Formats: sequence, C-alpha cells, structure tokens
Amino acid sequence: IAAYRIFVDSLVELTDNLTPEGLVPPPDTVRHDGDDPYLVVAADKGTATFSDIANGISEDHHFWLGDAFASGGSAGYDHKKMGITARGAWESVKRHFREIDVDIQTTPFTVVGVGDMSGDVFGNGMLLSPAIRLVAAFDHRDIFIDPDPDPATTLAERQRLFDLPRSSWQDYDKALLSRGGGIFPRSLKSIELSAEAAAALGLAPGKATPQEIMSAILRAPVDLLWFGGIGTYVRATEESDDEVGDRANDAIRVAAKTLRAKVVGEGANLGMTQLARIEFGLNGGRCNSDAIDNSAGVNTSDVEVNIKIAFGAAIRAGALTLPARNELLVEMTDEVAGLVLRNNYLQTLAISLTERRGLEEIGFESRMMADLESRGLLDRAVEFLPDDTAIAERIRLGHGLTRAEIGVLLAYGKLTLFDELLRSSVPDDAYLGRELYRYFPVRMHEAFAAFIDDHRLRREIIATMLANSMINRGGPTLVNRLVEEAGAGVDAIAFAFAAARDAYGLTDLNARIDALDTRIPGALQLDLYDAVQTHMLASIVWFLGNADRTDGLDAVVGHFRAGIAELAPIIERVLPAYLAESTDGLVARYTEGGVPVSLARRIARLPVYAMIPDMVLIGDRTGEALDRVAACYFAVAAHFQIGRLEEVARGLVIEDYYDRVALDRARRTLADAHRRITAEALCASPAKAEARETRKPKTKGGIANPFDAWLALHRAEADRIARATRDIAEAGELTVSRVAVAAGLISDLAKG
Repeated sequence: IAAYRIFVDSLVELTDNLTPEGLVPPPDTVRHDGDDPYLVVAADKGTATFSDIANGISEDHHFWLGDAFASGGSAGYDHKKMGITARGAWESVKRHFREIDVDIQTTPFTVVGVGDMSGDVFGNGMLLSPAIRLVAAFDHRDIFIDPDPDPATTLAERQRLFDLPRSSWQDYDKALLSRGGGIFPRSLKSIELSAEAAAALGLAPGKATPQEIMSAILRAPVDLLWFGGIGTYVRATEESDDEVGDRANDAIRVAAKTLRAKVVGEGANLGMTQLARIEFGLNGGRCNSDAIDNSAGVNTSDVEVNIKIAFGAAIRAGALTLPARNELLVEMTDEVAGLVLRNNYLQTLAISLTERRGLEEIGFESRMMADLESRGLLDRAVEFLPDDTAIAERIRLGHGLTRAEIGVLLAYGKLTLFDELLRSSVPDDAYLGRELYRYFPVRMHEAFAAFIDDHRLRREIIATMLANSMINRGGPTLVNRLVEEAGAGVDAIAFAFAAARDAYGLTDLNARIDALDTRIPGALQLDLYDAVQTHMLASIVWFLGNADRTDGLDAVVGHFRAGIAELAPIIERVLPAYLAESTDGLVARYTEGGVPVSLARRIARLPVYAMIPDMVLIGDRTGEALDRVAACYFAVAAHFQIGRLEEVARGLVIEDYYDRVALDRARRTLADAHRRITAEALCASPAKAEARETRKPKTKGGIANPFDAWLALHRAEADRIARATRDIAEAGELTVSRVAVAAGLISDLAKG
C-alpha cells in the first residue's frame, strides 16, 4: 500500500488538472506533450481493493476527477459483486453454442476449467447457468473431479462456496461428488484415478501425476473449457514453452490441436496464446480471444468514470448531493450492466458475421492490414496476423481468418475509426450527437441532460459510440472498404451510415432478430443478420453517392424514411412476378425455420426496399407521384432484365478483391442507368407534358405506363440492348464480366 501510494501520488503530481478557471499544468514541470488532464486508475490483480486509496489521493490533490479517478471503490461498481467480467465472457460462450443450436441456459452441458469458486471470473461464471455440469477444474492449490455431476445439486454447492469467504475446492462437500470423483491437493506426488474419473478425462485408470491430470483436464472431451484463473495453459503446436513466457505452467501446458472441447471461453486473461487460438479455430474449435471475451470489466470501469464525471459537474452546480449520487449509482447498476453486456453481444455477433463470409471478406481484410501497415498503425507479426503469403495459402485451402484474428481487426477498425472521427466534425453534428445519450443509463437522460450535454469527454464518447456501432454492424473492414469503393471520408461515411440505419429502422429490425435467440436455428438467425448487414452496406454506398447533405442528416433521414414508409405497401402491389416469387420463397424458408411471418416478409423484401431511395430520388427530380415512379421503375427493370441481373449479382460468391470491386462498380452503373431512364420516361410522358402545359397538379393517371411512350421513341436501340441483356441474363452462369457488360450497355443507352 505504501508503494502504491508513492506511485499514484507521483502520477497525479505530474498530470495536468482542470479547475473552474481552466486547465492547470503541474507546477515546476517541463511538459514535452500537449494538455492532457485525463488520467484514471484501473483496478487490476493485486490492486483491485486499492480504489479508495487512489481516490483519496485524487481528492487530496483536488484532482478534477475526484472519486471518478479509480473505478470500483466503495462508491463505485464492484466487478465481482456484479459478476460483470464473467457475464461478458458468458455472452461469448452463449453465442458460440447458440450458433450450433445448443441453449446452454436450459440444455445440460459439460465443462472443465481453471479456477475455483472464490475467484471472480471462475466463481461467477460457474453460477451463470443452471445447466452446467462441471466435470473437473484446478487452481493453484487443488484438483477437482466430478465425473457425472448433477446440475441442480452441484450448482447449489458452488453457490455455497462462492458465498464462503476465501473458499477452496477442499471446502466442497465431497458427499455430493458423483461416483469416482475426488478433490486432490496439487502437492501430491501421484493420484489414484477411478475408472469414472479417468473416462471423463480421457485417461487410463490408475495412478497419474497431478501434472498429467491437469493436462488431461485441459484436453478433456467436453463442451466448454472455461478459463477463470491466472496462467497460459494452451500454446500452438509450433510454439515453445519459452516463447509462451509462463514458466510456472510449463509442466501442464498443452498444444491447441489436442484440445477436445467444442468451445473455449476466456474469462481470464492469457489462457491461450494468440497462435493457439488461431490453431484451435483452424481445426474447427470455437473461441474468440481474451480481449473480446472479458472486455466487460474494463468497459464497466469506463462507464463508471464517465457517469461520475457527469455527476461531478452536477454536484458542483448544486443539482445533486454526494449521498444522492451514490444512491443513484446503486440504482443504475443493472442498467449499467445491460449497456456493457450489449457490447459483448454485438462484438461477438460482428465476428460471427465476418467469419461466416469467409473468403468473400479476405480480400478486404488483406487490404485493410496493408493500409494500416503503410500508415504505421499495425505490425502483423506483433499481432500474429497472416502476411500475404499466409493469406494466399489460406485461400488455397479455403480458410478465411479465424475468430481470434477477426477480433484483432475489429479492435483496429474501431480504434482507427475513433481517431478519425475525433479529428473530424462528426462529434459536433447535432443529429449524430444523439449517440451521446445512448452511452448513459436512461435514469440520467432527463434529470441530468445538461451535464451529459456538457460532458468533458462529450466528443470522445460520441466518437466511441459511433465507431462501435459502425464496426459492430458493418464489420472490421467497413471504413476501408467504403474509402476505396466510394472515395469518401469518415465524416461522409458516418453520415451515410446513420442515414441508412435510421431511414430503414435497422436498429429495430436487428432487435427483432435478437429476440429469436435460441428460438430458431443458429445458422438461420445468422442468415437474417447477414441479410440486414448486406442491405445496410449497399444502402450506405447509395447514401454516399446520392444523398444531398446540405440540409443536414435529420432532413435526409426524415425524407427517405417517409418515402420508404409510403412506397413499401405500393411496391407490394406492383412487384414483378419474378421478384414476388423469389421473395415469397425466402419468406417460406424463413417461416419454416420459425421466423415470425411479419419479420420474414420484411427481411425477404430488403433487396426490393433497397430500390426505394432510387424511386424517391426520381420523384424528387421529376415531381411525379411515387406510385407512378414505382410502376415506371419496375417496367424499365423488366424490359432490360435489370432486376434479374441485380438479383443474380447479389448472390455471386466473389473471392478476388478486384472482382468484388468490379462487381460493385457495375451494380452502381446499372442503378444509375436505371434511374436515368426512369426519370426520362416520366418527364417525357404525354401525361407529364400535358400537366406542364396546363399547370395541372401532379397526375397519377394518364397512360398505363409512361415507359411505353419512352420506348416508342427509342424502339430500335432499346430493343437491341434489351435483347443483349436478356441473352446475358439467361445464358447460363452469370459472371462479373457479364454483369459489367450489361451495365455498360444500359448505361450507354441512358446517357444517349
């Protein structure tokens, strides 16, 4: 404690402070960096109980953060009491199993692990499901083996040990162990294994050393391997123990390829090396990384600090007392936990969707890594990411990046986007500024709105929330992809992302898919998420290229949201037969899998709804009613096979990066030509001409379809190109080059 006081006191003395008069640098100090008053202390192994000491030092120095300086103190969020780190990792574990159609909250499943019930992560984790069958575990003192545990009985006993101060496995009621079970000190020279224990661990009955048994526990044929204790226990085959750097566990460490668990959950840090995670993933195992799995603890500390900063301003203004603040903190505990756990839920979903796309993404991932390296922001060797040679080999073998590798790119995607957003004007945009409130508990939104709005870290919080949302929903490569495809800056990308998300109500749509957890097959649920993500990516590109930002984001979202609401039911009536058949087929597949009919229809229609902004734009430019626009739009599509070309193009599996870029460009060319021809047909129609001449209101009547009149004026050229596009659409397997040729032909006609 004395050493800790000296260390923290020195840090504060060297840090800039904030006062009502402004920033105050430390006295008698030469500063070689810029103003920076942000210093917080994170609770960690050995100092987790020192938060009040650190906060006392902060207050003694009148440091601006007060007791927001160190999280988790007596007036903060106790991570162990909340069980937040384990609960965050459990979100990862649940996702792994959900995607292989196992509900671990109701279906009994076997577990082995590292830790004991007195530990924060292991103890809390082993209480998170009534279906856990803990077969074996070990910590630095004992080895626990229960070959055939009863879930209900053992859960109650684990709860008793968790509640017992400073408990160990030796405190476990041995009468509750199943036949052949036992609890053994690690100090024994050898242990006599029963037939039941040996079978559970995959060993031969008889004597074995504690080290052999612990290695066998790590390799046990179970559903889940749960890390809750300190140490690195799994390495890659080609790694040496010296490279791992955890000498204390050299004797029991195993190679990743020998693991037989289906899933690994890293509630603790460094349970596996990164190369071990990659090897496990390439061999079919399911794991993320410790940085993904156990992020909830650090996240909770961040939220606590930022809540206290807002409350600190309220206290200084006389709008809140310290006792009332402390009471509010307690009352908001569950909501804070919900906000934090939502991040674990979404990050693992982002990884799953990226993993699912596999080789379709690897070109974008490779480009992203190369870009970050060229900017000095990434060292692939340090992060154990594959170089170009390794990527080529992955492609040859048909393997995309593993979840552990995708998690690294996810982090880099968020960090670099955060930095770029912070340097832009995005955090100052009134519409995007609403992201600030999504960070804080609802209890704070009204009573403390002024203090949220004036938060010292307002811009940083907005940038964080946007970066998280954009990368979680769009994948790690979102920004790199859009910069290359559309040449857009991050401010424009953030604008287009929010426009696409909010105009289509995608937040609500994703929430409806979330509600299907464990109610439909995991693969089908990912299909639904993927359909929404695909639609969102295409819509972002559309808004980047076509939306006018002059009147602000609020106006853009409102205008297109209204157009989508108006046109969605109209489209149902004028939808061409081939589109109706394809979407009805999707609806049938979704509903057969258990998806509610209304949700199935909405998601199946997303490719059709993606056309609506084009129709709204055409309506804006021509002054025509949207129902006439829709009818003309689909007539043009039918005549030139645009709908069929687009439908097939969406389904093409493209592995080569440049083929993907070429296809995307061809689709944009096709869409632009489609808009041009539709607009020209509407403007040139007799009904439109008559309305202009007589100054009549916009007409919804007139001829059956204005495209017929346009076609009569361009019959020869239009028929020639229609025949060519029909040949392309119907001539067997569609390729990127065929789509590009068709797009070019129709574009030439539109320009002519």
